[in-house]
Amino acid sequence: MPSSRAEPNSLGEYLRARRELVDPASVGLRVTGVRRTPGLRREEVATLAGISADYYLRLEQGRDRHPSAQVLNALARVFDLDAAATEYLLSLAEPQPSRARRPARRAVPRGVLQLLEVLDLPAFVEDRMFDVLAANPLATALSPSIRPGANRLRSLFLDADERALYPDWEQATAGLIASFRASIGSDVDDPRIARLVGELSLGSEHFRKLWARHDVRGLGGGAARLDHPRVGMLELSREKLPIGDSGGQLLVIYHAAPGSASAAALRELGREQRADEPALSSPASADSTPTSARRPAS
Repeated sequence: MPSSRAEPNSLGEYLRARRELVDPASVGLRVTGVRRTPGLRREEVATLAGISADYYLRLEQGRDRHPSAQVLNALARVFDLDAAATEYLLSLAEPQPSRARRPARRAVPRGVLQLLEVLDLPAFVEDRMFDVLAANPLATALSPSIRPGANRLRSLFLDADERALYPDWEQATAGLIASFRASIGSDVDDPRIARLVGELSLGSEHFRKLWARHDVRGLGGGAARLDHPRVGMLELSREKLPIGDSGGQLLVIYHAAPGSASAAALRELGREQRADEPALSSPASADSTPTSARRPAS
């Protein structure tokens, strides 16, 4: 007996979301009167992409899930997608292998754990779902929610103390969601991802609105402003560096411009942290679970 569960239509949902965000005037269309459809109409997208309106409708409805790269690149041009978003669009049309899902690697390599120990900057390791796998004490001093076992999405959307750290919270959350989509790619039916998205959707209207936009942004670094309760405003850069063959793990490092007030504030935060923290035990082996590696105090 066939299953009654509807198959996810990730490609169609993405196309519809991006279509509704395009200003018709930005693609040279003359707008007269009141438009009941947000963004572009389906037939307008089809005309601009050089495909039939019926074929585009089939794509949005999920009746054709594997269009050619030529068609997808044409749609990417219509929606003005950047390289990261175009790559994401292409991935949604790739056939997904029907094999048992292997558990993601959770152990942080020993060398990276040692690097966290010696870095005199806030640094931590996260996986593709933005779960924190390991963190040095200075990262936890920067934000108590940066600790093994925490999830960066949960913290930023559901933790009032974490939200208070970010004067540009709406911009920060929008960037985090867009990076999360790039991180998980087309694997939105992963049960762990589905549970996390469901929890955040129930707990945050702001998350629901951002998730519905289907924005995608590359996983590189960026700027971060934090209003820290102990050392004041910090203007930082955030780097995200992939860790070898680690199943999507990233090393995240915060740093400030040399000689800046923020660099001095980070040094002060480090001095306060070292004065407050007792000596920590040695990191666990690379074969142990990440939450057993250096657990900074909250």
